Amino acid sequence: MKREIKTTNDGSKTLFINELNENYHSHHGALQEAKHVFIKNGLNLIYDYEINILELGFGTGLNVLVTIDEYLKTDKNHIINYFSLEKYPINESEIEDLAYFELFDNAELKNIYQKIHHSEWEKNIEITEGFNLKKINCDFFDLANIELPAINLVYFDCFGARVQPDLWEKPLFEMVADKMAQNGLLTTYSSKGSVRRILQDLNFKVEKKDGPPGKREMINAIKL
Repeated sequence: MKREIKTTNDGSKTLFINELNENYHSHHGALQEAKHVFIKNGLNLIYDYEINILELGFGTGLNVLVTIDEYLKTDKNHIINYFSLEKYPINESEIEDLAYFELFDNAELKNIYQKIHHSEWEKNIEITEGFNLKKINCDFFDLANIELPAINLVYFDCFGARVQPDLWEKPLFEMVADKMAQNGLLTTYSSKGSVRRILQDLNFKVEKKDGPPGKREMINAIKL
């Protein structure tokens, strides 16, 4: 499917799929959405020494970059292992045009951005000291067959239910839950009632949180 780059309201860029009429990120602001959903209401709520993160899906790599940016602001006395699934990786020209490193004050992120995107798929790569990335080129429904450590934090960042409803139904959430540690956190921009009910059926404690700009609510869910 053809993709084009668009600029969102906070000045950060996203990809737009014409056939689906769908953005990879909120048009209200790609960067502020990523920070609000996955950092403020995700990473910053996890206090384990070793944090295993599962992302669905890698997309433009923005969520990885904001996670590393946040990690570099800490005293780095912990380890992050980041596993990201993606069926349709973006191409070199898109990587160059998105240029997300330009959104951050830390000059180190330019090299990190390149390393994130040019790291070999299916291999554990140390992006920076204490931060390891494994990109997995697969369909989300292959998750059951992928060997992972117990996951402490899930970034559930699939395309919206309007265009991919099967990604917001029980079978995929069951696979995700099976990979999670007890008290693991799943965070997503969605606030759909059907998603909340599915997660509750799977023994999650579900909480509605204030959403990012342009969205009233989002979901946090803790696996009990």
